[in-house]
Formats: sequence, C-alpha cells, structure tokens
Amino acid sequence: MRQIILDTETTGLSANYGDRIIEIGCVELLNRKLSGNNKHFYLNPERDSHEDALKVHGISNEFLRDKPKFAQVADELLDYLHGAEIIIHNAPFDVGFLNKELERIGKPVFKHFVQSVTDTLMMAKELYPGKRNSLDALCDRLGVDNSGRTLHGALLDAELLADVYINLTRGQDALLIDVASATGSGPLLEHVDLSSYELPVLRANAQECAAHEEQLAQLDKASKGKTLWRNYEPMPSEAVA
Repeated sequence: MRQIILDTETTGLSANYGDRIIEIGCVELLNRKLSGNNKHFYLNPERDSHEDALKVHGISNEFLRDKPKFAQVADELLDYLHGAEIIIHNAPFDVGFLNKELERIGKPVFKHFVQSVTDTLMMAKELYPGKRNSLDALCDRLGVDNSGRTLHGALLDAELLADVYINLTRGQDALLIDVASATGSGPLLEHVDLSSYELPVLRANAQECAAHEEQLAQLDKASKGKTLWRNYEPMPSEAVA
C-alpha cells in the first residue's frame, strides 16, 4: 500500500483569485512505514505573497525568484504521486490550488492522477467533535513533537502529518498485544483463565455521573443534537437495578 502525505504553501488563500503555490512537500509511506522517498519543491509563483501569508510561511518573494515554475516540475510531481492514496490536512484547500495549477498547463484535475484523496481534518473532526483539530492541536493531542515548527513549511508539515495520520488510524484489536508473535518469534504471553475470579463491579458515584452527563451534553451540543444516545431508550432488561 503506497500513501503520500502532501502539503503546500501558497501566496494567499484564494486559488480562484490568482494566488499560487510556492512550496510542495511530499512524504511517502509504504505499508504505513516511512520510506524516505520524499519530494520537495520550491516554486516561483510569478507573483508576490500576501503579507499575511508571509507571516505564516516566512518564504520571501526574493527567495522564490529563481525557483522553477509549476509547469517545469508538474510531470515529475505527477509521476511521483501516480496511483497513490494522497493524505492531506484540509484537502479541499490544497487540491483546489493543485487543480488550478494543472488547469493553467492544460492537464486534467488532480484526482485523475491519484488513487484517492484522504482528508485528515475530516477524520479528526469525526474523532474529536467540538475540539480544535489544527495540525498543531493534533500534534499536542497525539504526542507528536512539533517543537521545531515555528513557521509553516510544506515538507515539515507533511512529516508531522505523517505521524499524526499513523496515530489517528492506529487500531488495536485486543487489550493485550502479543509483541513476540508480531515479530515472528512465537507467543510471549501465557494464557490465564479468569473464569474462576469474581470481578468487582465499581459503580460511578453521583459526582462522577454528573461529570459524565456534562461531557455528553458538550458532545451533543458540538454535534448540534445529532448524537444517537439521546434518542435511545433502554429495554427493561437493560435497566440497572
């Protein structure tokens, strides 16, 4: 399975009003492992960056003057991305800019060249409704070190997003992970029969129940009343005595 984490930096926020891509960073994952086969381009956008954009990425107009134009790197970029799943944070923004650049040089839209596009912002919103889901916020929440990110940079952001994506999608089928089996050296954990043990049931006290209800109310508010448990009526057999 080949996946490419992609990020761009731009002269501003609107591709439709003439803003251009100035940097593209790509990080390759093969079977969810970093391969080291990355791509990085600085581009001459043929226009200056907006002042607010300069504060975000810090890439000066002068630095970009002698860099290649998008048309000069398009084939190399598309060959690299061909057939892969592309993973982007806030994908509509980056794909919109890429589509506009491709349109300028007479090529089909971006999705024509890749297998699919996955938006990690949408994934994060589903996992953490009502919370901040910027790249920095996700790094903090998931324990990804972003201490070197003082300014936005396409390659650095793609590298951070790769770590964030792995953490967002890391599943676990059992409470105990058989590490030795995963490495092919045989089972490490001895099976323990718990059927003879009577496990205590610890019920929540009034304060804990109130805190739980408050958390549910916040989730219900964040989802604008779309939570299902508010409509669920327990069967008599499910009621707690």
